[in-house]
Amino acid sequence: MTALIADKFEQVGLDGLQSLGCDVHFDPDLTADTLPAAIIKHDPDVLIVRSTKVQAKAVEVARKLSLITRAGAGFDTIDVEAASAKGIFVANCPGKNSIAVAELTWALILCCDRRVPDQTADLRAGTWNKKEYSTSTGLCNRTLGIVGLGRIGREVARRGKAFGMRVIAWSRSLDEVKADELGVGYCANLVNLAKLSDVVSVHVAATGETKGLIGQKFCAALRPGAYLINTSRGSVVDEEALTRAIREKGVRAGLDVFSTEPGSSTGQATDPIIREPGVYGTHHIGASTAQAQLAIAAEVLRIIENYQKTGEVLNCVNRAASTSATNLLTVRHLNHPGVLAHIFYTLGQGGINVQEMQNTIYHGAKAACARIQLDQCPSAEQLSAIRANDDVMSVSLRRVGQSD
Repeated sequence: MTALIADKFEQVGLDGLQSLGCDVHFDPDLTADTLPAAIIKHDPDVLIVRSTKVQAKAVEVARKLSLITRAGAGFDTIDVEAASAKGIFVANCPGKNSIAVAELTWALILCCDRRVPDQTADLRAGTWNKKEYSTSTGLCNRTLGIVGLGRIGREVARRGKAFGMRVIAWSRSLDEVKADELGVGYCANLVNLAKLSDVVSVHVAATGETKGLIGQKFCAALRPGAYLINTSRGSVVDEEALTRAIREKGVRAGLDVFSTEPGSSTGQATDPIIREPGVYGTHHIGASTAQAQLAIAAEVLRIIENYQKTGEVLNCVNRAASTSATNLLTVRHLNHPGVLAHIFYTLGQGGINVQEMQNTIYHGAKAACARIQLDQCPSAEQLSAIRANDDVMSVSLRRVGQSD
């Protein structure tokens, strides 16, 4: 198996891939534009990326590529639709960077409250301005609102309590019972969370549903002088709406992610919001601690080793949630060569497509059971043709969703 690593990667990960017998090509300086040529050159089975974007043009030139692994939690830097169209698995490493992102979140909260970067810049310029910087509000007994209470959100909440803050949260999957279990206040309405919070921290995945989630209504509802922290994805925040809140309401923002970012680890920072006073930014480095990267490297190895041994992809993000299957064909058969070929040939002659299939072998390997999901209902003649094979013991058919 050939692996192309198109990003920075821990040495333990490189060594681990080689111990798995992989032919490893490591090029951490690749960009979205140079990745297609590297894929043509190395013809990898597996591609590992971190910050480098995998665009459709990279997927289209791939010949053997069957797995793209994101060495991180998010996967919006990968054209999942293009990969899915070519039958390429996409996997990620969720939960391995939760503490790292939570720690950066708190660094940004403290920057907003104590304006540490501004103070440092003045001191380096030889300016002493204690009068300007001795007016921070402080965090104890203030309200921290968390948008998205997954693993990272919970780590942020835990640290918020340590700072003596009241913690409230909104999440699509959160209810009052779960909030009570986690020891946070439940907010059923996202705009109400903005109204109630002195500090808002955003921790949701980048999806079609979350694009612009922090929009005009939310930003208009923010308290004057509130802090908004985003260490999730730039697409989640409407930056024009946030800019208005910064200019008109004195809102401060701590941003690790932006709507416009370079396609590789270096480049020009062109997003306009970066230059707004009261915005404290970092370089999309929430997961960039040695601890997190070691954990992610270990997870990448686990995914690839399992794929080598079983063909199954752990943490797969592009398996269809549902198919167009309308019927389930169950065939119990002797475990002999040619039985499944006979079944598929019969179905194919009738123009029936197989959506999913599982063939379970019984103890002793003498018999098996094939469960085949179909997009059409086979005719009585086709079922009879399947039964006509001497190795077929029984055939049953039911509509998907009905009980056996």
